[in-house]
Amino acid sequence: PRIGEHKGWGTKIFNFGRNEVRNFLLSSALFWLQKYHIDGLRVDAVASMLYLDYDREAGTWLPNRYGGRENLEAIDFIRKFNDAVHEYAPGAITIAEESTSWPMVSRPTYTGGLGFDYKWNMGWMHDILEYFAQDPIYRRYSHHLITFSLVYAFSENFVLPFSHDEVVHLKRSMLDKMPGDHWQKFANLRALYGYMTGHPGKKLLFMGSEFGQWREWNEAQSLDWHLLGHPRHGQLQQYVADLNRLYREEKALHEVDASWQGFEWIDLHDVDNSILSFRRMAADRDDSVIVICNFTPVPRMGYRVGLPGPGVYTEILNSDALKYGGSGVGNPPEIVAEAIAWQSGSHSAPFNLPPLGVIFVQRQPNPNGVTE
Repeated sequence: PRIGEHKGWGTKIFNFGRNEVRNFLLSSALFWLQKYHIDGLRVDAVASMLYLDYDREAGTWLPNRYGGRENLEAIDFIRKFNDAVHEYAPGAITIAEESTSWPMVSRPTYTGGLGFDYKWNMGWMHDILEYFAQDPIYRRYSHHLITFSLVYAFSENFVLPFSHDEVVHLKRSMLDKMPGDHWQKFANLRALYGYMTGHPGKKLLFMGSEFGQWREWNEAQSLDWHLLGHPRHGQLQQYVADLNRLYREEKALHEVDASWQGFEWIDLHDVDNSILSFRRMAADRDDSVIVICNFTPVPRMGYRVGLPGPGVYTEILNSDALKYGGSGVGNPPEIVAEAIAWQSGSHSAPFNLPPLGVIFVQRQPNPNGVTE
């Protein structure tokens, strides 16, 4: 019982030190990849594999041969698993759901890492959902929940996960988690998805969340597709589609995802107004997108934001647009940067920030095709 059973789950634990167990697991993984041609494998509860004392009180677990709590056989197996997948199924990806701060989960095995391609960012997910569950009037007291993730955002190759785990077992659906009246729930969810799209890390959104399912996920029945007959649900679906299109087309939002070279804060200190602004950059740092977030229901007209340089800027996506079910607070087609140093920028301009909204802004190329 001290090494072979998860008491909390009522499940058995694989003995990763036995060759027949390792061969069975590796063969199963490669079978799915080579015969069924799946794109990759996500390994659940990796922390329960790494730690011998996972979910155990003192005296109910056995240490390893060095007296530590690391499961040495499991660590060795995980590395061999990732090496085998990458050797025998080129192009397949492996993802770890790992909830602790174990280092180098998504680093190559030859550098001492576990060898996964990506790791779920569980800390970001818990923090952001806790933040958005609050009434906006209280969000000023929890501002750190939406900024702390950038302290460690580049320590791994992260995925930002809104998975099936977050819409089951009385946790409520993504839409139902949001505070406020009917309109505010949708606005909050659009703002959340906008911030997620701008934040470094790959994106994971579980089915049904893209059109605002009210019920929790139930594996025994289909999604509530009939909701798309209601305008707000269809508008939310269109918004998510446009976010995905923007994410795919703008290199600044995905090309440099695991390095400070692809991200810089413009301002993260406006706690009282619950406003954030930051800049995402492609490998060519002149190719950038500015993201400005207002997480209160109060529109901020003429709110000055720092800009990286002179030129004409354009709002390329607004979560509060009428076509998405928003109130229509937005900006003129052309916003001219002023030579006023502000926040972290050499220039700045006043923007209209929509209530519970996120806007994406980009500098226009000059007539010669070069960014000014």
